[in-house]
Amino acid sequence: MNNKNTSSGKMLPVMEQFASLQGEGINTGKAAWFVRLGGCDVGCSFCDVKESWNPNLHQLTPCDEIINNAVNSKLGAVVLTGGEPLQSNLDYLCNKLHEKNIKIFLETSGSEPFSGCFDWICLSPKKNTKIFNCWFEEANELKVIIESKNDMVFAEEMAKHVNENCIIQLQPEWSKKDEITPFLVDYIISNPCWRLSVQTHKYIKIP
Repeated sequence: MNNKNTSSGKMLPVMEQFASLQGEGINTGKAAWFVRLGGCDVGCSFCDVKESWNPNLHQLTPCDEIINNAVNSKLGAVVLTGGEPLQSNLDYLCNKLHEKNIKIFLETSGSEPFSGCFDWICLSPKKNTKIFNCWFEEANELKVIIESKNDMVFAEEMAKHVNENCIIQLQPEWSKKDEITPFLVDYIISNPCWRLSVQTHKYIKIP
């Protein structure tokens, strides 16, 4: 992983690329070219792509190939996800995508320093993980995953740190959704600064 091309961001550990609809958060329903990068040390117990954690398991792919795929998709948008995509240097990829007038949507836990340039940043912080302040400052939306009622303490703390324009959301952890969703509905009615995020892609069974 530590060669000139990977440190410069010209080669990235790609787990998968595909066309789909954004399934959760503010941009639900928008079509995009998804690029899932390998590499993550956050280790969420509820992660549904644990195979993405080890970047060495995923083929190093030239960024120019990723860009060509995004252009050929004719969708005009790319979602960078993982894993934790910021474990890679995203400067080169983002600059070249913007040269092609492609919008970039980022999904990040905020656990890594900033690189790249984005049109939309979804910050989804996790407990017991350091979060770099730059992500609180730049996030367009905050999405906190809720497994139990106790997670609301963490969610409210995260909401104190984001910028005033950031949209704040609560999302039930998928395996606990039947239990947690009614609680979140009531919580948001009582605290309407929050919105509910639902994983629609899992309901309609798309990637």
